[in-house]
Amino acid sequence: MCFSAEASFTAGVVLLIVGTVTVRRARTRSELPYAWIPVLFGIQQLLEGALWLTFPDRAPLLNTVLTHAYSFFSHVLWPIYVPLAGLALETVPWRRRVLIAFAIAGSAVGLYLLATLFTLPIVATVTGQHIAYESPHFYALAAMSLYLLGTCASLMFSSHVRVLAFGVAAFVSAVAAYAFYATWFISVWCFFAGVLSVVVLLYFTDGRRTARVPVASRELEAR
Repeated sequence: MCFSAEASFTAGVVLLIVGTVTVRRARTRSELPYAWIPVLFGIQQLLEGALWLTFPDRAPLLNTVLTHAYSFFSHVLWPIYVPLAGLALETVPWRRRVLIAFAIAGSAVGLYLLATLFTLPIVATVTGQHIAYESPHFYALAAMSLYLLGTCASLMFSSHVRVLAFGVAAFVSAVAAYAFYATWFISVWCFFAGVLSVVVLLYFTDGRRTARVPVASRELEAR
């Protein structure tokens, strides 16, 4: 599989279109954070598409700016944003408590990685027809564990089956990206996760979603 500026731009445009649909279909404010996920992935892919155009050594300053802008999405935004989006949708009390814990874990690693973006260099290079984001300290076991809790496990605890499916898909794509593209893990997994975020649309095609969850919540509270 080969990734390129064209692949990133195409994915970005498609995700923006899908995101426009999901945002329009949101019925309540609590659904909006989840609805915006494809849009945010679309912006991230457009940033990487632009980053591709700065190689080799065409615009060093722009390369640095785009590298850090992309890294803000990949390292900082997602572990903080995803569990909060899942939490906004959730009404089942015990699941909300679990999601709050995941949100705290995701926020902790997101803020840590934000600090490292300012204190330690991150460099983007093209190797093997993929972009490698060189910053080894980001792969510490503790940081990666908290990152996966925030970005994947949080959605896997949702009472919405279609949200849970996105969490499972994101985790499987993470395992696959690391197994086959470890050197380019950040870029490849974000691409996979971005494409998979079209699954978000499935949640908004379920006309029963606003009626079903409160019933499940009352049943659990009665036990």
